[in-house]
Amino acid sequence: MNSVDQMQQSLQASQRIAIVGLSDNPLRASHQIARYLIKAGYTVVPVNPGLTEVLGLKAYADLTEIPETIDLVNVFRRSEALPEIVQETIKIGAKYLWTQLGVVDQQAAQTAEAAGITVIMDRCIKIEHAHLMA
Repeated sequence: MNSVDQMQQSLQASQRIAIVGLSDNPLRASHQIARYLIKAGYTVVPVNPGLTEVLGLKAYADLTEIPETIDLVNVFRRSEALPEIVQETIKIGAKYLWTQLGVVDQQAAQTAEAAGITVIMDRCIKIEHAHLMA
């Protein structure tokens, strides 16, 4: 988990990224990172049950509502939400799961990995992208 090779592969192999917990507040990290990922060429899909739109993009209540394939799920929710998010990630067939800094649940990570999902936990996708893909 969290090897440089895994992070680099997930960033290179992914095109469509679902951001779970994406905020419409421009001051929030999730919002800033979504903008960064869009600028970097990724397709961002917002997942937030409290919103219908973020950054001009349709927001979905959960991962299973997204009609298109998701390559990578990036999580901006509390650690307690990870088991449910992992189940949704497995259900939609995403290959990669990133959790932001401070979002950790080893049991959820093991469940995801057992289902063939590469897990990058407790790492900022923006920092790693800027470092690895520059």
